[in-house]
Amino acid sequence: MVQTMNSLTTSDVVLRVMAATVAGAIVGLERESHGRPAGLRTTTLACVASCLAMIISEHLFLTTPPGTTWRPDPARLGAGILTGIGFLGAGTIIRQSNLVIGVTTAASLWFVTVIGLALGAGMYILGTLAVGVAVVILLFLPTLEKVLPNDWYATLTVTLGIDALSEEQLAERLQALGLQVKRTELAYDLVAQQKTIVCDVKLDKKTEPQKRRRTVEELRLIPGIQQIRWN
Repeated sequence: MVQTMNSLTTSDVVLRVMAATVAGAIVGLERESHGRPAGLRTTTLACVASCLAMIISEHLFLTTPPGTTWRPDPARLGAGILTGIGFLGAGTIIRQSNLVIGVTTAASLWFVTVIGLALGAGMYILGTLAVGVAVVILLFLPTLEKVLPNDWYATLTVTLGIDALSEEQLAERLQALGLQVKRTELAYDLVAQQKTIVCDVKLDKKTEPQKRRRTVEELRLIPGIQQIRWN
């Protein structure tokens, strides 16, 4: 690397890249330990890549001769990195029925990218502080989440005879069981002489398994109900 009075030295570059490697690995280890799709390697590479982008931006800015008509913007490449990481993060988000997983992993990728940009700019204190915040959030906040009240959304699908329980009557039964009915859909199969009622319900996450079982136990005793399915 050609060194001038204002250019980055080799030791600067090595220190920033090593710091980004360690920072990305710390966050990646937590994701890897939980079997997430973006684990140790992905997180570390994202952090180092954003660090390199920032180093390149700063190097171009510092080595451009003053007085030239073209002056690079050191923030432009970093902004492009943040935009691009969104596509990588989107690939970690998976929707399974009403359950969406991978959002925290996507946020972690975006977060380590910002850490890499900070370390690539030589902002070691800010980068170290950000790593500490990430560790606290990923390791300790899940324990707090377990004790906080948490709503849970699910879909209950009931297939029954066409002259059996009405949509309003089913909603009343579910309300009596402690479920909050947020939305219902009704479909008729005139050939099979049956109907299907789909209910989006809200319940407490802590008691969700018990309420699911109790709902099935109560509804199966009602004449005309042929099938009960939870999603």
